[in-house]
Amino acid sequence: MESRDFAKRLRRNMTDAEHMLWRRLRAYRLCGQKFRRQHPIGPYIVDFVHLGAKLVVEADGGQHAESESDRERDSWLAARGYRVIRFWNDQILREPEAVLEQILSVLQVSSPSPPTPPPPGGRGEKPPRFED
Repeated sequence: MESRDFAKRLRRNMTDAEHMLWRRLRAYRLCGQKFRRQHPIGPYIVDFVHLGAKLVVEADGGQHAESESDRERDSWLAARGYRVIRFWNDQILREPEAVLEQILSVLQVSSPSPPTPPPPGGRGEKPPRFED
């Protein structure tokens, strides 16, 4: 099955934890940040991704405990500049605010604020003149 079709199928069949997290991440709801869900990256489909910050957020169930394939996947994504953070489904369901705070703190580290613009007269510009 093509990854785009598989991603669409995953979007239709999200877990309760994925639904809860998506309600908080979609439509710029987390401090104006843009996330995508069930998004293909290379041979993988990630649960949630912030493409600008190259941050992948995974909601994991028990099948992911000690998963060698998850480690390989995380290494592949890291080699391409992505940072992967994982949360257990029960943590998302029980402590959604703590999960969102952690995502936001990683985002702030991943994408620091843009530099402040130089003052007038910087970079060869002439400062504004005020006429009497």
